[in-house]
Amino acid sequence: MRAAFLRYKPAPDAVIGSQLLPGEEFAVLEIAGEWAWGYCRHDHYVGYVEVIELVEAPAPSHVVAAVEASIHTEPDIHSPALATLPMGARLNGAERHGFLATEMGYLPFTTVRGLDTHEHDWVAVAERLNGAPYLLGGRTISGIDCSGLVQLSLALCGIRAPRDSDQQRVLGASLPDQTPLRRGDLVFFEGHVGFMADDRRLIHATGHHGRVIVEPLEEVTGRTAILDRRRLS
Repeated sequence: MRAAFLRYKPAPDAVIGSQLLPGEEFAVLEIAGEWAWGYCRHDHYVGYVEVIELVEAPAPSHVVAAVEASIHTEPDIHSPALATLPMGARLNGAERHGFLATEMGYLPFTTVRGLDTHEHDWVAVAERLNGAPYLLGGRTISGIDCSGLVQLSLALCGIRAPRDSDQQRVLGASLPDQTPLRRGDLVFFEGHVGFMADDRRLIHATGHHGRVIVEPLEEVTGRTAILDRRRLS
């Protein structure tokens, strides 16, 4: 029920490349001891995951849309919470008395949505993660990086995105320098990316501040130069 770290080497202290969210598929190519080597099916990101983190799961029907969703013992918000699932987690269940009934327990139906029901404002999704700590390779409210924020926010809007910021420069269309920026535009820097929250502020997960933050683009460009500006729609 937790996100699993995808590492570049089969060691618990190896650098984190990404995270596999609960319910996401991992294609195992090889198993050696406690580690499985393979790739995430949703973005083909390659790495090592501890075998203990991999479980068989039914085909998902819903996705967690809230920052976190509590799993309760009964379809009652006051019943004990067993655990939480992060935004983007996929699970199988059916609506029952305002809850999603799953084999794990009951989630408030307001925290999930159907797998094929997409949001339309990826910036609004990113804003729900405002304040989340920065974590290289992270993809959850407990820790997230710049490209993880972009990928996760777009995914809830039905848009597939690569995992790393340099790969994400294929998204949308490049904007001429004279075109004013607007909400939802992507701005790329060296090894970094963020969304425009409006025509002058950027929302991004930044190691400089150590968290997801909305700040004037002018302040960001005072630290690093813009490489590209792209519009998704």
